[in-house]
Amino acid sequence: MLGVALVATVVMGAGANAGAVGPVVAPEADVAHHGHVSLWGGGVGVWLVSENLGPSDLSQATVRLAFSEPMAGGQELPQACLWSSDRVVSCRTGELRVAGGGGELALDLRTAGFPDELTVDITTAWRDGATDRNPVNDRHRVLVLATGDPYVF
Repeated sequence: MLGVALVATVVMGAGANAGAVGPVVAPEADVAHHGHVSLWGGGVGVWLVSENLGPSDLSQATVRLAFSEPMAGGQELPQACLWSSDRVVSCRTGELRVAGGGGELALDLRTAGFPDELTVDITTAWRDGATDRNPVNDRHRVLVLATGDPYVF
């Protein structure tokens, strides 16, 4: 009788673990943002390209642009973007395939005043659950003077 109970336990135990894959590992994707920002007479222009250097594709990511100066109210944003506050815009990048063309973003904004300079912090706020072992290329702080010149990041 002890032998039958022991065999039943071993078989049931094997059935419970059958098909187990092990720990779930998040995909890895190296998201990068590059572009330029300009400031002139209270106008702010942002042109940005997001790309994925791999090794896994991403269905979506979100880039966050945080300005040191408040933006004027009532401004419309592209469909993929929303205001998080009067200083922060968050935008979906769309699908980012490995080493494929990236999501392009162009913003034409107005500041609440006429600053001589502002800073823009560009970061990835969300990357579809993927890890990024190289966060340096998706985090930028850009000092922009009111010269109309493009400040590249």
